Amino acid sequence: MNQLDFTQAAQSFQPQLYSHALHFTKDEDDAKDLLQETLIKAFRFCDRFDAGTNLKGWLYVIMKNTFYNGVVKTKRKREVISDEDLDSPSLVHSSTANAGEVKFAMEDIAKAMGALRPNYRIAFQRYFEGYKYEEIAHELGIPLGTVKTYIFQARCDLKKYLKMYR
Repeated sequence: MNQLDFTQAAQSFQPQLYSHALHFTKDEDDAKDLLQETLIKAFRFCDRFDAGTNLKGWLYVIMKNTFYNGVVKTKRKREVISDEDLDSPSLVHSSTANAGEVKFAMEDIAKAMGALRPNYRIAFQRYFEGYKYEEIAHELGIPLGTVKTYIFQARCDLKKYLKMYR
């Protein structure tokens, strides 16, 4: 698909994309900005689009990722602490109290991981380390569906074991 065909096809989805952006942002101006950012990214990376696949779905994924990345950046900006806040006695007390809680939580997580069946634990650890399902299946020599089941079961077992932290 050449650049012109891609541009025309992407622009044909603009009304649907705008509606989707409005659903995410709940604000018309923000929705227009999100739509614009989505289309800019799509045009920039149009060479990564596989012709013959679902362009609308590809654009929706770009929009979703752009929106969530923007939310994360905004959240991080709000979490910035000033120098005065860092010197506050309540923060010092809070951080020492949190260190103890974190230690107990880490111990509980280690116990929960140890309680998993070995095949669940190995698959879950690989997934947590960033391996893809296919890579885990290849490494362990098991079918892809089995890997997905192991990871799902590991999550369920960990949720049960760590329910006190919800």
